[in-house]
Amino acid sequence: MKKETIISDLKELTSELNVITDLEILKQHSADRFRKFETIFGEYTRPIPVAVVKAQSTEEIAEIIKYCNEHKLPVIAKTGGSSIEGGLETALENTVVIDGSEMNNILNIDTYNMQVTCECGVCLEDLEEKLRKLGYTTGHSPQSKPLAQMGGLVATRSIGQFSTLYGGIEDMIVGMEMVMADGSIARIKNTSRRAAGPDIRHIPMGSEGALCYITEVTVKIFKYMPENNKFYSWLLNDMKTGFEILREVMVQGYKPSFARLYDFEDGEYYFSHFCEGKPVLIFMAEGPKSIAEATGVAIEEIVSKFDTYKKVDENYIIKWYAGLNWHPGKITEEYEMIEATKNVGFTTEISANWSNIYEIYEAVITRIKNEIPDITMVGGHSSHSYINGTNLYFMYYYNVVDCAPTEEINKYHNPINAIIVEETLKRGGSMCHHHGVGKYRVQWIKEEHGTAYPILKKLKEAFDPNNIMNPGTVVAIE
Repeated sequence: MKKETIISDLKELTSELNVITDLEILKQHSADRFRKFETIFGEYTRPIPVAVVKAQSTEEIAEIIKYCNEHKLPVIAKTGGSSIEGGLETALENTVVIDGSEMNNILNIDTYNMQVTCECGVCLEDLEEKLRKLGYTTGHSPQSKPLAQMGGLVATRSIGQFSTLYGGIEDMIVGMEMVMADGSIARIKNTSRRAAGPDIRHIPMGSEGALCYITEVTVKIFKYMPENNKFYSWLLNDMKTGFEILREVMVQGYKPSFARLYDFEDGEYYFSHFCEGKPVLIFMAEGPKSIAEATGVAIEEIVSKFDTYKKVDENYIIKWYAGLNWHPGKITEEYEMIEATKNVGFTTEISANWSNIYEIYEAVITRIKNEIPDITMVGGHSSHSYINGTNLYFMYYYNVVDCAPTEEINKYHNPINAIIVEETLKRGGSMCHHHGVGKYRVQWIKEEHGTAYPILKKLKEAFDPNNIMNPGTVVAIE
């Protein structure tokens, strides 16, 4: 189809004001933060979307998707836009980006049933501020909270910094509404639990817009009692001890709201004023006073059985905790620094069982240092733990040397990701803990799922036979 025809049709389906065709805006919607080095220097190498549609309702999204499906036009579902794995990148020509960020109404705060219902474009930080004034919280607090919106959080199977207590978004979701690839509207009702067949909430959740467009979500809420927060931290002699302490806390059944372990290289970034070249272990206990106190006492007892370097003054951790999230200007500051120095930083996160996590950590750090040129820092931390394992964030910075902005990904970023994924998968871990697959880890999706991969592929074929929903994400374009 001609772009002019598509644009004209979209305006008829919505309104002229809601169809954005400004070239600079379209360029910005062709990539996400995975390609930040390119875009900082004004390079846009992905297909430019034909239009960005500012959706105003579920019914409007349904009409647009129905139209796109009939004409086999690719669709990108977008809300907050904080993705960093290429999930929002346009892979094909004539892509229509449907932006749901203006669907930002909090529809119902139900404190009796302890749940809140929101449109997809509600900013998580706005929701949290409103809930906390009433004495409640979602318990969901990713670092991207000032940017992230509710639809995208569910679509990417998000997790927050307090997941050890509250769980990931999959533990919080109650029900949702979505538009399928044929334009039909489906609603999963809000109820406490069901055994009426497979849990269909998990089909759209984590699908990264590749199966449907999530338009409304209902999540649990919890009592908010920050006055009971308790902070604990130790410097350690080695990372292996840290993983053993994390494991012991989890297998003993305690639920701190966060349990974090930083190696020295990563910890230096946050704790240079006290880390003394040592790994840093941090816990926070929260909730009802008696539970928070009991959790804190138990953690101290467990840690006392291990050989640690020394305990850290809690005031250092309280100060760090107060500045944990992004602020609105942080991305701008980061981009200005990259432009000035050509020093680029990224993270890649994985998960594994306790028996494998330290070996993965050691193998990845060693290989990156030995195989990737111009590395200025590589380190890691664990921030989400379970009874059977934990996650690892690998943080890495490198100077971009002797290559154009468009060559940076293949010289540095992709080879680093390949090392992390390879070392994780061969030890039975998962290549992505919560940032999602996007379009850059999809090349390993078959290896990730093994003999279960046909289940994923058949879901895509069944719900999106024309492959219009975010093609190239989660399921590769063959």
